[in-house]
Amino acid sequence: MIPARDPVTAAAEIDRVGKHPGFVQVLLPVRSERLYGQRVFWPLFEAIERNDLVASLHWGGLAEHGPTPTGYASWYVEEYAEEPQVFGAQLTSMIVEGLFQKFPGLRVSVLEGGFTWLPTWAWNLNKKWKGLRREFPWVDRLPSEIIRDHFRFSIAPTDMGPPEQMRRIIDWLVTDDLLMYASDYPHLHTDDLHALLGLMPEAMRANVMSGTARRWYRFK
Repeated sequence: MIPARDPVTAAAEIDRVGKHPGFVQVLLPVRSERLYGQRVFWPLFEAIERNDLVASLHWGGLAEHGPTPTGYASWYVEEYAEEPQVFGAQLTSMIVEGLFQKFPGLRVSVLEGGFTWLPTWAWNLNKKWKGLRREFPWVDRLPSEIIRDHFRFSIAPTDMGPPEQMRRIIDWLVTDDLLMYASDYPHLHTDDLHALLGLMPEAMRANVMSGTARRWYRFK
């Protein structure tokens, strides 16, 4: 954990303890005062890359800011359903602002944000990039390619739908090395892990259960 409001102090804290073998990632609350792709946060991500750590976005954040783009919801179900909007906003910022051109070794995990929203969101961002990339020419390749190289997603919460729909979502993922198992303990989302794995190719199942995380976090 770091003081995300103060990127310079956060970078100093990362440099202070970042080489300790017990640390593999820096946890960033997905709800922040400003979008993480903006340059004010670059010292933070420079320190993460310098210490060979993973930047991890996790649900939660500043209490004085509402959990939706336009404030507080009345009911928990609203906040829960609107959660992907906040993750999508952060990922869009990181990609469009050129964070990965500036820090080509940066790795980002998306935790407790699910993944079923990813294929259509990435397709839409690709479409916008093709039509508007003259406004951000530093992004020199498709956003989906940047996602493939720089992001990994936990499977929790899976929020599984009908098997035929879930199979299509899995087929639309940009690589079979994108998802990582997460129990999300102590939360209980009643996700059917066995059903999810049954919809995946064998190589993808092995990656989800251990392979992707071992490589991503560089476990020995």
